Amino acid sequence: MDRLDHVPPDPAGLLHRSALLGAGLAVDEIDRLVRARVLVPVRRGSYRLGDDQPRSPVQAHLLRARATAPHLAPGSVLGHVTAALVLGLPVWNLPLDRVHAVRERSTGGGRNRHGTSVHRAPLPADDVRELDGLLVTSPARTLVDLARTVPAEQTLVTVDAALHQHVRPRPRSEPRPAGATTVDELSEVLSRFGGRVGTPAARRVIALADARSESPGESRSRFRMHLASLPAPATQWEVPGLPFRTDFAWPEHGVVGEFDGRVKYGRSLRSGQDLGEVLWEEKRREDLIRSAGLTVVRWVWSDLADGSMVARLAHGLGTTRHPVTSRGTPGGGRRAT
Repeated sequence: MDRLDHVPPDPAGLLHRSALLGAGLAVDEIDRLVRARVLVPVRRGSYRLGDDQPRSPVQAHLLRARATAPHLAPGSVLGHVTAALVLGLPVWNLPLDRVHAVRERSTGGGRNRHGTSVHRAPLPADDVRELDGLLVTSPARTLVDLARTVPAEQTLVTVDAALHQHVRPRPRSEPRPAGATTVDELSEVLSRFGGRVGTPAARRVIALADARSESPGESRSRFRMHLASLPAPATQWEVPGLPFRTDFAWPEHGVVGEFDGRVKYGRSLRSGQDLGEVLWEEKRREDLIRSAGLTVVRWVWSDLADGSMVARLAHGLGTTRHPVTSRGTPGGGRRAT
């Protein structure tokens, strides 16, 4: 244990077997430390110190990516869901058990080994970025690769987030977020894939994307509306005469829609403010919106899964006809919730 205390972790917090052996620990000592959870394996030959700090699946995946990157073959960079996470983009319902990489190769299939999936495809220099010491595919390339290989609903969550990072207001001195991209950049990357498998699906996802979407819940809601052939909503819609905006709106029907992620209430708390006060303010805002002649339809995560959201919206859109005019913007007005 004393010798372990003198082996410094690398900048990512990893201890490598070669460093432990170099510090004088025997193989059986390392194995005993692993069994005692003093060392926790991250990948073959790499460990983190055992502690009581919980790690989310995303944090665990990023640590495995750090441990895996030095062992990738020359010409390989982190890609797909791994690159999305390194770039700071959200993912939803995608497996995180394998680290993904892209290797320059115009022919031949991918390869899976040691918890790593290597995708072989052309990889021009413009599609590569360095971030925090890691080589990853660019945001646009990352999203196109995801859109070609994973279901549309999962991809849309990440594509929307990347587009929103680009349009989200920020100080002039603040650099563009690492994961930000534009539809033009996505289209340029996609144009290079020609007839490759998954290209039509990627085009459909990009056509559905909306830079105004502010959360995975909003992206998934819009996707479910699309599947149900509901009228396309205006997003981030400013309520006429009120300093609020709603997630979704159908002004020609006099209907607005709100995804209620619940967690946002905790994030909205000001110093000295309790949850009850926040909920009261939210109810007051909704009452004001209703008083403007609008029908408000709200839903939560479970309503996306069981179809309740679609049913309630279909009913509201089919029974109300009170046109209201306004516009949707990326950042104007306060949220209705």
